[in-house]
Amino acid sequence: MSLALVQSRALTGLQAAPVTVEVHLANGLPSFTLVGLADVEVKEARERVRSALLNSGLEFPANKKITVNLAPADLPKDSGRFDLPIAIGILAASGAIDGARLAGHEFAGELSLSGALRPVRGALATSLALRTQGLQVHSVLPPGSAEEAALVPGAQIYRAEHLLDVVQHFLPASEQAAHDDVGKGMQRMQPLDHAPCFAGPDLADVKGQSGAKRALEIAAVGAHGLLLIGPPGSGKSMLAQRFAGVLAPMSEEQALESAAILSLAGRFTPTDWMQRHTSHPHHTCSAVALVGGGSPPRPGEISLAHEGVLFLDEFPEFSRSALEALREPLETGAITIARAAQRAEFPARFQLIAAMNPCPCGYHGSRQRPCRCSPQQITRYQAKLSGPLLDRIDLHVEVPALSTDELLQSPPGESSAHIRERVSSARQIAMDRQGCANQRLLGNAIEHHARLDDAAIRFLQSAATRLGWSARATHRAIKVARSIADLAASETIGVAHVAEAMQYRRGLLHHGKT
Repeated sequence: MSLALVQSRALTGLQAAPVTVEVHLANGLPSFTLVGLADVEVKEARERVRSALLNSGLEFPANKKITVNLAPADLPKDSGRFDLPIAIGILAASGAIDGARLAGHEFAGELSLSGALRPVRGALATSLALRTQGLQVHSVLPPGSAEEAALVPGAQIYRAEHLLDVVQHFLPASEQAAHDDVGKGMQRMQPLDHAPCFAGPDLADVKGQSGAKRALEIAAVGAHGLLLIGPPGSGKSMLAQRFAGVLAPMSEEQALESAAILSLAGRFTPTDWMQRHTSHPHHTCSAVALVGGGSPPRPGEISLAHEGVLFLDEFPEFSRSALEALREPLETGAITIARAAQRAEFPARFQLIAAMNPCPCGYHGSRQRPCRCSPQQITRYQAKLSGPLLDRIDLHVEVPALSTDELLQSPPGESSAHIRERVSSARQIAMDRQGCANQRLLGNAIEHHARLDDAAIRFLQSAATRLGWSARATHRAIKVARSIADLAASETIGVAHVAEAMQYRRGLLHHGKT
């Protein structure tokens, strides 16, 4: 009888729970049993592991009764990440490798039938979770997964391309000299140094639209949400797709959190490192696809846009349930997915950029084409967006269509790099003052850090009363005014800053008071 224990990890949200792969070889009828609340793809590991061992020239104990237990038994396990630890456990239990040397190592990787290792999702999320827990382990990962996990500072990552590379590292000391040709061994990954390189379309491509560009700059400074309203072809999508390029550079912690969620969804690539991600779901996406869900819980588009941009084009065409699900994460910056068996929390500090036409035909208020919609149709169309949702979007901006002369004769716009410099300077002012973006100020912190002068307070009180603003709308106008003042490098908020902030809280007919 032989028993081997191999350590691995299972992902539940962004938490990497420890899993002990217990392999027992016993005499009896030959069989291969896998237990421990394993999903279908985990149970299929039996065939992959068997073929990988045989095709790698290693001995598979086909005459033994093999029992593999993934402990703890009540923790769901999915994906092919347990292929490698199961194979290592079988080899250790049969004496082919030294099981004592496995201590302090954790394994994850999917095996091909030839024994080559394939990447698994969530490697960076696992590495980040280990650092958060203060654990120092040697993680053995496949190509692709090892590179992203090594982005976490201080992580001890080893890269193995083939099962034989891992076997060669853990052979008994007495056999290593005689088996130098078994594999080339595991490669220790060095910390990668990636300087931020801003890629993507440039805001200079957009001609005209100085008002909308000003709103983008204010939104970037204070992390405010933005609603672009205009006829088809006015440039709303171009503006939104270039917004990420004017945001301030990410800190290392922000980049790690963003990359961990993308890694969890299997959508991270090295070129994404230190880049603000833009999620652009189609308006037919469901509420679950937008905010996350499933069993086990998976991150939705709002979490994939963490520390980046969530661009919702054709805003009123999204389902009501999907739009209303945005209300909580817009306030809290996080989303909790609760299911009967599991509960997971994902960060969702995204900047919402929404775009919409003012009416069903799209030309209400246009100077170029007449609108053919009735007032009732316009009201019904705009009423698809609830008041509480619009109340949470700080900036409402009209994007008029340009005439042919304006389009052809306008000079190139200001580059994203120049705007990003101003945004970074203004954002740093806010960070030095209060430690967070203006939009994230709450409660008494708004009054403490806003610093309105006496004239601005009187003007704001009069305007809010006349317009019937809610308390939330008033506070959000103060936050926008604070961002405008930061752009002007002003310590206090003046009347001009408040007046400009006020004009960004109008745009829709039936919600004119918000």
